[in-house]
Amino acid sequence: MEPFKREHSSYLTIKPIHESTPLIAGITTRLNGFSKSPYDQFNMGLHVGDEKQDVLANREKLADYLEFPMKNWVISEQVHSNNVKIVTDVDKEAGVYDIDSAIKGVDGLLTHQSGILLAGFFADCVPLYFHDPVTGWIGLAHAGWKGTVSNIGGSMIRKMSEEGVNPININAVIGPSISKQRYEVNEYVYRNIPQKYHEDCLTFHKKDHALLDLKALNERLLIDMGISENNIYKSQVCTYEADDLYSHRRDQQHTGRMLGFIGRY
Repeated sequence: MEPFKREHSSYLTIKPIHESTPLIAGITTRLNGFSKSPYDQFNMGLHVGDEKQDVLANREKLADYLEFPMKNWVISEQVHSNNVKIVTDVDKEAGVYDIDSAIKGVDGLLTHQSGILLAGFFADCVPLYFHDPVTGWIGLAHAGWKGTVSNIGGSMIRKMSEEGVNPININAVIGPSISKQRYEVNEYVYRNIPQKYHEDCLTFHKKDHALLDLKALNERLLIDMGISENNIYKSQVCTYEADDLYSHRRDQQHTGRMLGFIGRY
């Protein structure tokens, strides 16, 4: 069953998480915002060349929808790493109003506090969401191919474990991202993937090229880190094929970004 539910034309929410807890978690679409072409309409990224005032207006609009003020958001730099940071109240507003204030060198955010919205940008890369209903820890990670093969998901679980979280209790959600059918990679990429995952995640269809299933690879890595298969929810939505979502590859790099988010009220 598809875990992402359309609550509004401008965003999707994660049904398995937020229906039973005081959480909001999901990802934006590209609809009903202020940005002009080629970023139209609901672009959330300040780093793609869009007009700053339009992006901030879009973010403010989302804050109103979610009833989660921008001053309580936390955004990381996203450098395709497996680095994770635990954030607290002192990190609020990081990356919200300008790029320079984003948390540096980090692709994964975790918090145990309510009143903080963890947020990140996506346009084909995999958003990974984490929630432990026992301890209340939540997390969001950005997993492109580099972050995936360096196991950003595993880094999130290790950090949560250090804080007393039992991996068997964690709910993990693999969000909308590019599908295997649309993600052709070369040898430089696939040679970084351990051989034991090749059968499930790669289809070799021409010389030195393969189709890579990033969602399946992240799922296998999460299971190997102790997450129960029954606690993993994987979206079937392909960003390349969905007209209402941004796709870096489909739009030949000239496009906006969705915002993945998770926060506890």
